[in-house]
Amino acid sequence: MSQFKNLSSHILQASASMVGVCVMIISIVKLLHLGLSVGRLIDKMLGLDNVLFLFSALLSYASMRTERLSYRLENLADALFMFGLIWMTAASLVLSFAIL
Repeated sequence: MSQFKNLSSHILQASASMVGVCVMIISIVKLLHLGLSVGRLIDKMLGLDNVLFLFSALLSYASMRTERLSYRLENLADALFMFGLIWMTAASLVLSFAIL
């Protein structure tokens, strides 16, 4: 198991929250009526991000349910979560520059 206590439960909780955040931001982008190409780009980026956070949540849940693959699943969930955060930062930068 990981040296961090209950890492999978933290990843599960945070990933599930981030799925909701992505959906909320997609809704806000729709309300802003940004340019067609920029709005689509942000939608696609956040849609992919939503899937990354969903898989991160599923893998962290699976790592808590199985003992044999727990370490590998937890590491994969952690990597997907971190990549999702980086991707969300990129999407927020695109959104910020589109608003300006």
